[in-house]
Amino acid sequence: RELLPPWLVIVAGLTGIVLLCVSTKDVPIAPPRTKYGIVLDAGPSRTILFIYQWTTTKANETGVIRECSSCLVQGLRISNYTDSPQEVGKSLEQCLNRAQEEIPAELHSQTPLYLGATTSTRQLNLTNLTHADSLLAALTVSLKSSPFDFQRAQILSSPDVEAFNWVAVNYVLENFFKYDWRGQLVPSGKGMAGVLSVGRTSAQLTFKVEEGNQALKGGVRLQLYGKTHNVYTQHCPCHGTDQLRSRLLSVLIQ
Repeated sequence: RELLPPWLVIVAGLTGIVLLCVSTKDVPIAPPRTKYGIVLDAGPSRTILFIYQWTTTKANETGVIRECSSCLVQGLRISNYTDSPQEVGKSLEQCLNRAQEEIPAELHSQTPLYLGATTSTRQLNLTNLTHADSLLAALTVSLKSSPFDFQRAQILSSPDVEAFNWVAVNYVLENFFKYDWRGQLVPSGKGMAGVLSVGRTSAQLTFKVEEGNQALKGGVRLQLYGKTHNVYTQHCPCHGTDQLRSRLLSVLIQ
């Protein structure tokens, strides 16, 4: 065989020596940035402020969140401030101040703030639209003055509320995704659970329907973790806790 030229061997050797002498260092990988969000749940009996946290890491274009803390708003429910709408914002100040303490100050302006009102305010909107609009306007003015990034205050429809409940339950059950043995997010491979929520006068059954199901119209369309979910709610009037209590009393009397 023909031997390599001496000059080529010398060049290769010098190159190896130079590479060994060059100092190296690890390139740091920036950790995922932490973000926060605030949701005010104005329910039929009370208002609760929830603080959520997530990182820039996503699972199929959808964030992975966790609840940091919650704060029960002292005072009346939102719909009870119809006679003094200017006071509704003051009732939220204690919990908003607590949120300012828990969330780093440099992230306040980047933290979205959202308020969703449900049953009692929705009923007020049907019976007295003027009062409902005054409440929402007062809430908007008050929340815009906070250091957070106020998004909006709105009255949620019943299908929207039940769809959010459906998402929350299936999220906790890890039906959207799960962590594998390496700690990475992967599809769970499980089906979606239906949710039965029981109120005072009625019950709601919320479940996922297949695409193209013509028997069930309406519902809410959600895009989560790389998949589309059509969520439908079936209302069952006269199947609430009031009716259950009456039937129980009847049995006990007999």
